[in-house]
Amino acid sequence: MSQLNTLTIAEARDGLRKGEITAIDLTMSCMSAIDAAGALNAFVHHTPEIALEQARAADERLKGDEEAPSMCGIPVGIKDLFCTEGVPSQAGSGILKGFLPQYESTITGKLWASGAVMLGKLNMDEFAMGSSNETSVYGNAVNPRRRGNDAAELTPGGSSGGSAAAVAADLCLGATGTDTGGSIRQPAAFTGIVGIKPTYGRCSRWGIVAFASSLDQAGPMTKTVRDAAIMLQAMAGPDPKDSTSADIPVPDFEAALTGDIRGQTIGIPKEYRMDGMPDEIERLWAEGTEMLKAAGAKIIDISLPHTKYALPAYYVIAPAEASSNLARYDGVRYGHRAKLAQGDGITEMYEKTRAEGFGAEVKRRVMIGTYVLSAGFYDAYYNRARKVRALIKRDFEQAFDQGVDAILTPATPSAAFGLGEMANADPVQMYLNDVFTVTVNLAGLPGISVPAGLDAQGLPLGLQLIGKPWDEAGLLNVAHRLETDAGFVSKPTKWW
Repeated sequence: MSQLNTLTIAEARDGLRKGEITAIDLTMSCMSAIDAAGALNAFVHHTPEIALEQARAADERLKGDEEAPSMCGIPVGIKDLFCTEGVPSQAGSGILKGFLPQYESTITGKLWASGAVMLGKLNMDEFAMGSSNETSVYGNAVNPRRRGNDAAELTPGGSSGGSAAAVAADLCLGATGTDTGGSIRQPAAFTGIVGIKPTYGRCSRWGIVAFASSLDQAGPMTKTVRDAAIMLQAMAGPDPKDSTSADIPVPDFEAALTGDIRGQTIGIPKEYRMDGMPDEIERLWAEGTEMLKAAGAKIIDISLPHTKYALPAYYVIAPAEASSNLARYDGVRYGHRAKLAQGDGITEMYEKTRAEGFGAEVKRRVMIGTYVLSAGFYDAYYNRARKVRALIKRDFEQAFDQGVDAILTPATPSAAFGLGEMANADPVQMYLNDVFTVTVNLAGLPGISVPAGLDAQGLPLGLQLIGKPWDEAGLLNVAHRLETDAGFVSKPTKWW
């Protein structure tokens, strides 16, 4: 029973359906692993009572006459950005301390309806603003990976760092993440797991604490591509409560995993060959390209000429939307409220509450966002960034019009770095971690990170595949082929 937590979702599903294992045993195994992994600081709110109740219900459902859904009895972790009824949902921020939602996010509701089991809430950068999980009110999440024999703690990436660490360390079989500029794909690459950001609108955003509403998208973080297909199936679909959710049928993602990519066209964008890119990442990209070519895909060079403007455009649009979304946190109705001095009015309450409740990175982005939206700067910054975004989207449309089925790029500009290594650096250095991922959010496209190799220090490196809008099925199939041919089997050596 102790090793059940190391199963994949697909393996556990098959074992549960055959009656070889029970959801209770699977859940208990994960809970034991969580209890022993305090050093990773991945789970920040534990829900053992809920987990065991859901596991018992799943076992009853599995005994029924009808075939249970694929996620039935599967223990998962939930990023702290998802509102879960009666369970703390703080978005990694002090300003939401004590907030217990009286409702369930659409995505978690879908997971519970499919029989999934909630182990607890996962660590994350505050309000999803960060690339290293160092802005969390709960403290740093820690990567289960290490550089050889070096004991230095490494970042699991951000903002879904707790989700990535939990899946990589076998604390849960899958986890939810959100991706605004790479926050699923970058942590997945840093920890050696799979993470997919679906097309904008494929998954409902209702009940997920908003960062940048036109960019945020939820997705699964799992051990394999097949698991990502299974979990995404349960999460995806239209939602009348979310006006940005698309009323488009959800295909059978797992059934699409044939591994046959003969005749597919894979684009290699020349703009992603950046100065100073490590040789190991350049080499891995070339190896991935050869794998897809050997599998029967046609490889062509493409141009995405406005890529170089993506990062600055993103860091205008995202903070602008954040400054609007975070205006609701004022200490009036829920969350933290500052102690007021005699004579303080509502303005002082807003100011003191936000000063105490928000961390430094959130304050920085709110100030940037307020600045670019202010009179006199709106056209110079925000409107210009929106125009650049339209050009980036057009670049991808033109590539797909050429017959490209998917685009292959590196997932990150480096392997995982040490916690604290960038803490005193220029914030822009941290923002550069998103250089390969933000274009996908700006264009609203699906993207997936697949672990494909190790660097010289034994740290995982990921490759990113970008797909056509609403073609997660095709994207997952190419990713499945890449995963199979790369043969990545490395697991972290347990030190925690």
